[in-house]
Amino acid sequence: MEKSQKLKFARTCKAVSVSILASALLLSACGNGGSKNSAGNEQDPSGKVTLNVMTQSSPLAPADPNDKLIFKRLEEKTNIHINWKNFTKDVFVEKRNLAMASGDLPDAIFDAGYGDYELLKLAKDGAIIPLNDLIEQYMPNLKKVLEEAPEYKAMITAPDGNIYAFPWIEELGKGKERIQSVDAVPWINVEWLNKLGLEMPKTTEELKQVLIAFKTQDPNGNGQADEIPLSFINKPGAEDLVFLFAAFGLGENPDHAVVTNDGKVVFAPAEEGYKNAVKYINELYKEGLIDVEAYTQDWSTYLAKGKDHRYGLYFTWDKSNITGANDSYEVMPPVAGPNGEINVAQTNALGFHRGRMVVTSTNKNLEATAKWVDQMYDPIQSVQNNWGTYGDETQQNIFEYDEASNSLKHLPLNGTAPVELREKTSVGGPLAILDSYFGKYTTVPDDAKERMQIVKEVMAPHMKAEQAMPNVFHSIDELERLTTIETDLFAYVLRKRTEWYQNGKIDQEWSGYLQELDRLGLQEWLKIKQDGYDRAMKQ
Repeated sequence: MEKSQKLKFARTCKAVSVSILASALLLSACGNGGSKNSAGNEQDPSGKVTLNVMTQSSPLAPADPNDKLIFKRLEEKTNIHINWKNFTKDVFVEKRNLAMASGDLPDAIFDAGYGDYELLKLAKDGAIIPLNDLIEQYMPNLKKVLEEAPEYKAMITAPDGNIYAFPWIEELGKGKERIQSVDAVPWINVEWLNKLGLEMPKTTEELKQVLIAFKTQDPNGNGQADEIPLSFINKPGAEDLVFLFAAFGLGENPDHAVVTNDGKVVFAPAEEGYKNAVKYINELYKEGLIDVEAYTQDWSTYLAKGKDHRYGLYFTWDKSNITGANDSYEVMPPVAGPNGEINVAQTNALGFHRGRMVVTSTNKNLEATAKWVDQMYDPIQSVQNNWGTYGDETQQNIFEYDEASNSLKHLPLNGTAPVELREKTSVGGPLAILDSYFGKYTTVPDDAKERMQIVKEVMAPHMKAEQAMPNVFHSIDELERLTTIETDLFAYVLRKRTEWYQNGKIDQEWSGYLQELDRLGLQEWLKIKQDGYDRAMKQ
């Protein structure tokens, strides 16, 4: 269209745009057929806006997120079409970072997975925008969440006062009894215990003897020495074996930060109890009790052996995802250490992630974007986004919907692994599920109910630490130092513990190890963490 024609077109429409969305609607009404706004967002004659959004999903899910029933319903409800650029989880971070570095930005990134440093760096570089005004003007559902649970307002607000991302919130229990307070639950093969006439171990020494029996007494009865007494995935997470470390002292968690009851932040891998725990794992290694693949295996390898019930003891969030929802495995309660003490170390995890969705600086449909995202914080929508939906005639459903009460009831999984079904049908992204929603908008999933019972009855009573490390939003300067320090510090800790599990040289090398931790920046790390903890306690 020539410049003079554009001016004539504008005069004909006599439009004064008060927002990008209003402008888009007016242009579509005045023009013939579809058009594009200045961001290249398609608009059709009905006023439907198209947003370009990048996301990630499981390989089990449809390649086009719009094939999910959740998003089909959302488009009908909002009159907003999403043009997805979707990547599987294994390549998403690389593709996301390439897009942001190239300047070829989408309107938003959904299920973005950004850490705090990345958020503040992107904001500093002008790639993403503050969301405070959008929340205030166009997002009543999210505002209601933040009014009901104001602690999250503080948690999503950066030190400069801005909110740069929409959060994911999932409340299931509080304090020590929250579902995330323990990630790696130990699951022991009770069929093997019964076959060999053994009792549930109550101490670290009894556990060692049980594992030796699993190795030497053919509990699966096939005449072959193919049992794996103990398996794990040797990296921080729900399949690691550091649950056992708490029997020797403060314990350990994926962040390596433990808070004592006098409010001191401690780096767990520098504690004497940690050293004694590693020595114990070396004892198990010397007895040939540890899976030879534990140091290198990935999830699929771990899962395959678990499905064949080859493990005597293993670790994961929910046994249903590894050995199935059966009675072959039960939770092993925490065992007492050499001094007779029983302890369970809390993780620092909450059902919370700050960087779940960002809006980029090239987005010209901010009002429409905000209103679309606000739908994610509608309670019924949040529940579906988190777990899956109802009324899908093509596959198994997570819920049934009761229109009279406007609520979603979890259906039985009927043997289906919860992770697999949810990855096929849920969408993740920004959402909020508060404790108050249960019994009103939805029910607690069976697997979560069972896990919360485990945490409440088996784990929480033995948690000696009253506090976990709070979720601190550090400044960009602090985060730069933490990121730099942790890159080398955490890698060194993992490398040394892996070596010590196998060579048993921790006593000889401990002094040099502590010196190397300090050289890598441990004391600065501790100061930043302690300062953050102290600030959080004053809020």
